[in-house]
Amino acid sequence: MTTYIDEIRGILASARQNAFNAVNTAMVEAYWLIGKRIIEQEQHGEDRAVYGEGILKELSKALTTEFGRGFSYANLRNFRQFYLTYRDDKICYTLCSKLAWSQYKYFLLS
Repeated sequence: MTTYIDEIRGILASARQNAFNAVNTAMVEAYWLIGKRIIEQEQHGEDRAVYGEGILKELSKALTTEFGRGFSYANLRNFRQFYLTYRDDKICYTLCSKLAWSQYKYFLLS
């Protein structure tokens, strides 16, 4: 009976881990795409917007209002830097499946 219960526990633990990995990968990819959008669309491909940082503050307010925490000015700057660090989408998508966002933030801020 113990083996049966342990096997079911293993199935559930594996499913939870797979779900966590899928969500993490999707969110890291979303953060990269947000950074890309900021750089390519709002900054016309330049590393910094000519008109300053006001756009990130406005974006932060709008996203925080709609989606809640996680879209502070500092985080949006991290998303932008994430994209600037890994502009090649093939590298980004490979990395997305390997590291959590907190690990990327550590590397970006080091």
